Formats: sequence, C-alpha cells, structure tokens
Amino acid sequence: MTAWGEYKKKHGNIKPWHLAGAFKTTETTVADQRYALCVKCPEFVQLTKQCKQCGCFMVLKTKLANTKCPLGKW
Repeated sequence: MTAWGEYKKKHGNIKPWHLAGAFKTTETTVADQRYALCVKCPEFVQLTKQCKQCGCFMVLKTKLANTKCPLGKW
C-alpha cells in the first residue's frame, strides 16, 4: 500500500493540511480574486501555477487566510 493509502486508512478522508484546524481558509470569492491577480502577474509561472518570488503553488496559497503576496498585491 502507498504512503497516501496508509494515511487515508489511519485518518480517513481528512487532508493533511486540514488537520486540527491548522490553517484557516478564505472564502471562495476572496481566493478567486487573489488567484486572478496572480495569473496576471509577470512573476506567475503558468506551467506550474507557482510564484517566482516565493515558490508557492498559488492555487493553494490563495485559499489560505494567513498568507499574503510577496509583492503586496493582496
């Protein structure tokens, strides 16, 4: 069995980043607005959906409430 399979067997359908409320998420509209700004930014890597400045995967980062754009755009 894969490591992910073992994890699911032990924890069920809980995703690792949602364990114990470790990360607060934004509302969908906020995340969508943030991501729209990222896509227009010259520092956005379209192929991997990452930011050149911080290296984060922006599809995920824009959904986290306690994060911010390294360039101050959101």
